[in-house]
Amino acid sequence: MLVYKNIDFLDLSAYARISSFVSENGANEFHIMVELTDKTQSTEIQFECLREVVRRLKLTDDLKDTVLVLKRYFVSDAINQSRFLMAAENEAVSIVQQPPLNGTKASLWLYFVSDSEIKKETGQNAILKRPTHEHIFHTQLFEREKDVNIQTDTVFENYIQDLDKIDCTLKDNCVRTWIYVQDVDVQYAGMVHSRKYFFENEGLTSDTHYIASTGIEGRYIFPDVLMLMDAYAVTNLKPNQMKYLYAPTHLNPTYEYGVTFERGTTVDYGDRRHVFISGTASIDNKGEIVHPLNITKQTERTFENIQALLSEANAEMNDIAKMIVYLRDTADYDIVSQYVEKHYPEIPKVMVWAPVCRPGWLIEIECIALKAVENPQFDNF
Repeated sequence: MLVYKNIDFLDLSAYARISSFVSENGANEFHIMVELTDKTQSTEIQFECLREVVRRLKLTDDLKDTVLVLKRYFVSDAINQSRFLMAAENEAVSIVQQPPLNGTKASLWLYFVSDSEIKKETGQNAILKRPTHEHIFHTQLFEREKDVNIQTDTVFENYIQDLDKIDCTLKDNCVRTWIYVQDVDVQYAGMVHSRKYFFENEGLTSDTHYIASTGIEGRYIFPDVLMLMDAYAVTNLKPNQMKYLYAPTHLNPTYEYGVTFERGTTVDYGDRRHVFISGTASIDNKGEIVHPLNITKQTERTFENIQALLSEANAEMNDIAKMIVYLRDTADYDIVSQYVEKHYPEIPKVMVWAPVCRPGWLIEIECIALKAVENPQFDNF
């Protein structure tokens, strides 16, 4: 069972929302969303506050025996703000220009795991070492070629080659991707075309499976990067250890409207289940937008769809460890923020500006859930 906790850092104009998954048999996991509250402070001071929050968090009783696995920055101006990022040690670091909608310069997602080792083999991946599995986080995969098709081709080529070096494949080991597309209304179709080509070559089709993913607006520190990718893979997975979620009463298969990702993916371990819910919007099982132009109703339907996906994994909303809410229109922030805080106040979350791949979708939400289960056929996490 997850435990939620908030820590206020009043002197830093910041707070951290924490979800803790504590296990007697395996590692403990912590997802943390850090948000700033004073949007009048300078860029330098805001990033200094984030840095100090991370330092203090590492000293808390809960986290003192953990390793920091992942830091993802959601920033308002990636090109200019990259100089303020804290130096990385062995953790994976991701930066994406998706401005926090509370008006501050940056928010931060942190992932900590206890009783583990973290190592970095290249500048673009970090490996969390556990007794049976290695968890590989690739971040900031990009190329600077002339168009989004070539960039997508090259990013996937390089990623597949990296997986091959550790005896992994895209089909059997990649659990989750995050794909950020600059000017998504224009460039998304090119990324989708190239991704589909690679998936087919790697044996990922509508007859096999795809990969849980979020494909959404996002910019990088270089203005000519049109497509940026983060990815997560796990080694030594057994048959049926990874499964896929469909919720056919609420959602249609993505290939029906020309895209190739799974609505959700689960990875089972001996003591827990990881549930990765892809970017989910207000859609029905025919692929149609539900409640066009109505942000309140779209928000309600989006959560209904997430609940349907979680239910397939025998999970509930109170199993969600972290949530990212993407809005197309900044004017909808107050409405959605009030709704989310009323219904899901404890879940670590961040709300950012990031148009979804279909203009009619006003909101998209992704999440990770952790559920205690007993699977004696698998090793503990």
